[in-house]
Amino acid sequence: MLYEDYTAKLLGLEDVIIKKGWEDESAHHIELELPRRKHICPCCGAETDRIHDYRKQKIKDISAFGKDVCLHLRKRRYVCDDCGKRFYERNSFLPRYHRMTSRKNARIIEDFRDTVSASYIARKHNISTTTALRYFNLVNYSCKALPQVLSIDEFKGNAGGEKYQTILTDARGRKIIDILPNRKKADMIRYFCHFKNRKEVKYVVIDMNPHFREVAEICFPRATIVIDRYHVTRQAIWALERVRKEEQKHLSADWRRFCKHSKALLNKPPNKLKEEEREKLRIILGLSTRLEQAYFLKTTSCSLCTHQTPRQLKSCLLTGSTAPNPPICLNSENVPERFTTGVS
Repeated sequence: MLYEDYTAKLLGLEDVIIKKGWEDESAHHIELELPRRKHICPCCGAETDRIHDYRKQKIKDISAFGKDVCLHLRKRRYVCDDCGKRFYERNSFLPRYHRMTSRKNARIIEDFRDTVSASYIARKHNISTTTALRYFNLVNYSCKALPQVLSIDEFKGNAGGEKYQTILTDARGRKIIDILPNRKKADMIRYFCHFKNRKEVKYVVIDMNPHFREVAEICFPRATIVIDRYHVTRQAIWALERVRKEEQKHLSADWRRFCKHSKALLNKPPNKLKEEEREKLRIILGLSTRLEQAYFLKTTSCSLCTHQTPRQLKSCLLTGSTAPNPPICLNSENVPERFTTGVS
């Protein structure tokens, strides 16, 4: 009996009777049962200790000593003398309808904290990938309060049959708050209406999606809506790229080869250009007045987004100091003679 008590403590299982144990090539096997005691009938509430029958169940437990551990539980089924209800005895280590112990389930969920795949976790715990993902989905996370600076964005996924999901983040604290299963306006409004501190949100950062703006205006009427500067910069870069492609069609073959890899050069900030890159940019911008204007507008838009406060931005707009001084070629002196054909 003393040996069995120490074995139970070593396993970390309380109030169990260990019958025997053995080992094979793949796992440690332990046969156990629970002590007989009175139980409350789940149907009528009467006490009973009358045993109806026994059944054996194999249970996966956390690994020990380099091998998996398999528990062979001899389960009792009690029968109520009053109503005849048959039910299994209760235990503290195995949830109902499960074939793995609670601590093994917790270990699987804990391993998802690391940046590893579900298949790796499944191999580690000797389970299928589907089972690992099913236990991960049991985690129920809910956001209780919204931050003062709320960021709303979308990303492409495949959860729940939806093509896009919505991610909510604390823009100031740089933390993920929640992930919504879709980006539908009605579902987002229903979600935000559950929060009691909606009036405390001061800023809502979104992209140019009109649905996000409508949701912000409905759910956060007191908040200031801010367009993420990344999306503003991206629109300016895309506009410049369209102009570059259109203008290159009117150039000669030699010029098209020369400008073929100019996309990265046009998008690079002027203050980070090397001397040879500045010289090449002077030549490229000297080919087309329209391309020169588009580059000027793009760099101006990008520089506007770098200001930290509204006062700085307003001052720069009024004084015109945001206008960069890009290396622009206003004459054809810098253009080699072999490229003069086809220049507009």
